[in-house]
Amino acid sequence: MSRLYDFIVRNGQIVTSESTFQGDIAIRDGKFAEISENRTIEGKGHQEIDATGQHVFPGLIDIHVHFNEPGRSEWEGIATGSRSLAAGGVTTYVDMPLNSTPPVFTVEDLIIKRRLAEEKSIVNAKFWGGLVPTNIDQLKALHEGGVVGFKAFMSPSGIDEYLWLDDEALYQGMKEIASLGSILAVHAESADICGRLTDEKLSQGKTTARDYVESRPIASEVQAVTKLISYAQSTGCKVHVVHASNRKVAQLVSDAKAQGVDISVETCPHYLSLSVHDLEEQGGVAKCSPPLRDAEELDELWVAVAHGEIDIIASDHSPAPESLKRITGNFFEGWGGISGAQSTLNVLLTEGFHRKRVSLQSIVRLMATNPARRFRLKGKGHISVGYDADLALVDLNETFTLRAQDLFYRHKHSPYVGKNFRGKVKTTIVGGQVIFDADKIMVDRTTA
Repeated sequence: MSRLYDFIVRNGQIVTSESTFQGDIAIRDGKFAEISENRTIEGKGHQEIDATGQHVFPGLIDIHVHFNEPGRSEWEGIATGSRSLAAGGVTTYVDMPLNSTPPVFTVEDLIIKRRLAEEKSIVNAKFWGGLVPTNIDQLKALHEGGVVGFKAFMSPSGIDEYLWLDDEALYQGMKEIASLGSILAVHAESADICGRLTDEKLSQGKTTARDYVESRPIASEVQAVTKLISYAQSTGCKVHVVHASNRKVAQLVSDAKAQGVDISVETCPHYLSLSVHDLEEQGGVAKCSPPLRDAEELDELWVAVAHGEIDIIASDHSPAPESLKRITGNFFEGWGGISGAQSTLNVLLTEGFHRKRVSLQSIVRLMATNPARRFRLKGKGHISVGYDADLALVDLNETFTLRAQDLFYRHKHSPYVGKNFRGKVKTTIVGGQVIFDADKIMVDRTTA
């Protein structure tokens, strides 16, 4: 008797963290029900896709986005942000506790954010909790409420209500998080180094793109990560270094792992594809913190990827209206955040797979397997029977130039606009449902 499935993806090149093989994928009740290798699944699907000529990735995971609801949805919203991710093959995201107002400092804040995501998100939503000096007593409730971990800053966050941690608060917060068995994600730049150099630059009237970059040097990241590692050793807290801009940080993390520290590190597509030159040329749309580095640092970061020194790649999508990104000469002004969530896989395929010969299996590890394992995202990150049926179907060789009108962001700007890419997401599937296909969103959810 022929088996009946809800959905079958046929004849695709299935990419896992270990191998690539031709096969079929059958889906039932939102889960992977059968996966074949070099054979046809016997049975029928209520819906079927012929993926001949396409590569089938597990749904990608972006652990670092700022969708800003509630409170700053005019910067970006869950509806527009999740659509952008879907267009980029991302099926699960973890939303940062800022720049929403209020930030996620209490379980009540988390409930509000979760409710909004249930109403508006077209992909799977998870959440970080915040760690600030005033909410250490709230961490247990947030942990029990389901946050994947906590986010803290070792230097000013740019948001007045999201205070950065001095040494005492950082240490105490890490002790509490260790007791919960959770993990701390850290923006690791030295407040002292960045503050002092910024004051020096401004007092001398030095406000160019290069001046801004020099005010936040690699040494600042190295100092902060070195301190973080020592605290992790003392407290036993699991830590994750977000948006490392250079290989020196990745090497510090690798050395700490060898000493038994439970630590991981992410970088972002903009540090792998854009340099200081792009900041000088594009202005505020390419401003971020830590800042873009020189081309040689970019090349070294790719070496770190090739050597397995980077655990995760995430977008750090941190959008803002054009009025806040506009720079008229002083690069210390203007919001520091890159709009890039829709283009992460495009960057990794174009720069990584096609130019640097990074394997597809490595890309799956960096954007699916490792994030799911590190942050305990059950049912995610693998194409395996019983896992959630989240997929991205990709034409590795289709080329395109990104246009502003192709973006699903609330504000149609990104440093990737005008860039030529090779590798295009054709279809995105979440829980066995097609949500993106042929450049169109296929589900009807609120767009507010």
